[in-house]
Amino acid sequence: MPTADDIRWFKEQFSAEIETALTATPFDLDMIVAIACQETGYIWSILRKKHLPLDRVVALCVGDTIDYKGPHQGRQAFPRNKDALLAKPNGQAMFEIARKALEDMAAYIPGYQGAVANPKKFCRGFGVFQRDLQFFKDDPDYFLERRYESFANTLAHCLAELRRGLKKLGFESRTSLTDLEFAMVAIAYNTGGYNPSRGLQQGHFDGQKYYGELIVEYVTQSRSVAAAARLAPGRYVVIASGGLKLRGGPGTNFNSEKTLPAGSELNVVGIDNQDPSWVRVDLEGDGLLDGYVFAGFLAPAGIHPGEGVPEPD
Repeated sequence: MPTADDIRWFKEQFSAEIETALTATPFDLDMIVAIACQETGYIWSILRKKHLPLDRVVALCVGDTIDYKGPHQGRQAFPRNKDALLAKPNGQAMFEIARKALEDMAAYIPGYQGAVANPKKFCRGFGVFQRDLQFFKDDPDYFLERRYESFANTLAHCLAELRRGLKKLGFESRTSLTDLEFAMVAIAYNTGGYNPSRGLQQGHFDGQKYYGELIVEYVTQSRSVAAAARLAPGRYVVIASGGLKLRGGPGTNFNSEKTLPAGSELNVVGIDNQDPSWVRVDLEGDGLLDGYVFAGFLAPAGIHPGEGVPEPD
């Protein structure tokens, strides 16, 4: 189970990109973090400590090696086993990709080494939010081209599935959701539907708790973890390699006034009271507020901008 430190790391890496993608949805950052924790948190919480590049951590977020074991036992969806996958067009190429993904991931995640020992085993879940290989029949290029290795792609498919969950529950017009309502949507994300009579006890069962129960726990835990450390007022430099957007308020829902190039220096004059991941900045040194920027893409003045990371559009 990801710890508070793991969740803090995840937010520091991906919160800006997630927040941007959540425009015009009823979801919030902590809800999406909860899905990531439940789907692959047991993987990225380990990988983040291996000193790997961030894109490599994302690429290694694969899983699900369970084969068909009979009616209502093991995997029921396509592909039930290696033979079922090989029977499809490009099945051999897909097996090789899925097998290699398993081997690469298992080099860091000991729990999968037993699966690697069986040459017929391969992964069915791909990306941080685990797009299932059953979609290979309809969208083979997504898997064959390994698009799941991009965080933007795996996030986009996560949100598309969550929107389908909204529709199934009649929540399409909602502008916000309670955490319990989101858990209902997440159950539909995991199982394809929601049975009101079972409440949160639906979805994958790990031997102790159901998917729905764990989602609520992860949302609660994520809400207790700040997205980024609070910055003290002072002089900072932009480390977003593609530049950092200056916004009219503390959030991606506010318009971008301009983009500050990497290496730009500015004064942080305060932290937003509601969301400490956003700070108020003064660009001219005249003591006047010029706007807000996301704190995760600032570093104390003197940090070389080449050490930065790209800010999402």
